[in-house]
Amino acid sequence: MTNEGATSTRTTPVFFVAGGTGISAETLGNLMLQQFPSVAFERRKFPFVTTVERAREVRGVFDAACTDSVTPLVFSSVSDDEVRQELQQTRCAFIDLFGSHLDLIERVLSVNATHGGAPLHGLGDTRRYDARMKAIEYAMEHDDGASLRHLESADLILVAPSRCGKTPTSMYLALQHGLKVANYPLVEEDFDTGGLPRPIRGLVDRCFGLLSTPARLSQVRGERRPGSKYASMGQCSYELRRAEALYRAHRIPSINSASMSVEEMAAVIMQSSNLSGLL
Repeated sequence: MTNEGATSTRTTPVFFVAGGTGISAETLGNLMLQQFPSVAFERRKFPFVTTVERAREVRGVFDAACTDSVTPLVFSSVSDDEVRQELQQTRCAFIDLFGSHLDLIERVLSVNATHGGAPLHGLGDTRRYDARMKAIEYAMEHDDGASLRHLESADLILVAPSRCGKTPTSMYLALQHGLKVANYPLVEEDFDTGGLPRPIRGLVDRCFGLLSTPARLSQVRGERRPGSKYASMGQCSYELRRAEALYRAHRIPSINSASMSVEEMAAVIMQSSNLSGLL
């Protein structure tokens, strides 16, 4: 075990393997890896591992990454017993996010688990799957104010200056939690008047604001339009100040996205807005 303050220059391979999309394995695995900020990780995902033959191929990739000095980590959410047993033969450190907890749940519920493979979409409930797909379609249609149709159907409306993280957060909330999320950009006219854009004025109770830091916003915008006024520190500082004032004036809750992951932002937004989504 290394000292808590030590810095590692070695890269540790990390694999996420699942019988479905791998979202759960990736999310839970990364949550654990965040507890080791001094370690460098190289991540790779293997979704839809549903047969023993495919599991054997994937295990070969895992074992090929093992060296005398590096032990890769494997986070697995595979539910099928045979597939999981094949994967567990790896020489890597195998973190079973699914099977290791089934015994306890079986004892508590006094019911045996099916130990069967999950459907490819990993949901097991057609209604939940359909709700997610509809939420994704909604988020895509209402990205960056592209459509004003059925805004009143939104569970949430993200409001922010350009490049503050509206789109990835909207898509994550739709895909992971089945929430219908529209996102709407604040533009020069809104900063001048201090008012909300007309299409969302009557929906302020569903609005949530995103902010950033001038330096971070300038960096992100500079990757898109280098050397432009749009990416300048002065413009970014102005827009963020005006956006924050607008949120305060209309009592819109907000967060600073500069140092937060999409997962963290989604969790804070859902908690602050009392949204439960699909569990």
